[in-house]
Amino acid sequence: MARTEHPGHAGPPGHAGHPARTGPSGPSGRSGPRLAALAALLADDTRAVFCLALLDGRAWTAGELARYAGVAPSTASEHLGKLIAGGLLAQERQGRHRYVRFADPRAAHLVEDLAAHTTPPEEPPRTLRAAGATNAMARGRTCYDHLAGRLGLAITDALTVRGLLRQDTGFALTDRGVAWFGEQGIGLERTGRRPLVRSCLDWTERKPHLAGVAGAALCRHALDTGWCVRIGSERAVKVTECGERELYERLGIEPGILR
Repeated sequence: MARTEHPGHAGPPGHAGHPARTGPSGPSGRSGPRLAALAALLADDTRAVFCLALLDGRAWTAGELARYAGVAPSTASEHLGKLIAGGLLAQERQGRHRYVRFADPRAAHLVEDLAAHTTPPEEPPRTLRAAGATNAMARGRTCYDHLAGRLGLAITDALTVRGLLRQDTGFALTDRGVAWFGEQGIGLERTGRRPLVRSCLDWTERKPHLAGVAGAALCRHALDTGWCVRIGSERAVKVTECGERELYERLGIEPGILR
């Protein structure tokens, strides 16, 4: 028995009443090629290593990145050119040296967020030096311009427990939290569209830590006042005796957590 199509019932694509799909023409479709191009920038081991190195928040020379990644200077220059042209990195020249850094905090956050979704290697470090570096990074490090690892999580948790930071509906500083930063002499100057606070998934702890303007200001204050010092050649930081004392007095963080 033949099926009767009722008035107003759309038939298969291409039939009357149901226009055929002509391909991606809306905003999402037009963004597809740009997203694919961005993904292609990081779909290379050398370029990915460069971006991970730059998460320490400092500017690197092309030669330093070449040595870090174990590639020839000409190879490094080629890859850096692609990252700069793609808008992930920016460069500046000082004399004979060319320095590169992330183009903006959003680019750094993109790389860190992607790194947090990768599966950590299951095989243990092969040398004591490698094991020490891995432990140091997990204990405390910079995540572009804010603190991460157990140190970053301890600070985030302490701010939350004291009612200075809310996490129930996304990260947000409370009025007490804004006042606390002011009492510590930590300015929260906002420029551009960067949020005051945001969560950033920690790739070693698998929990969110504090980022955004407040996270960057706190990290800068910790380094400037000597609460933390950089160690090694990567992003690891170590809390000093002064830092242990200050973090305990100001946030109640037990020193043992930071070691």
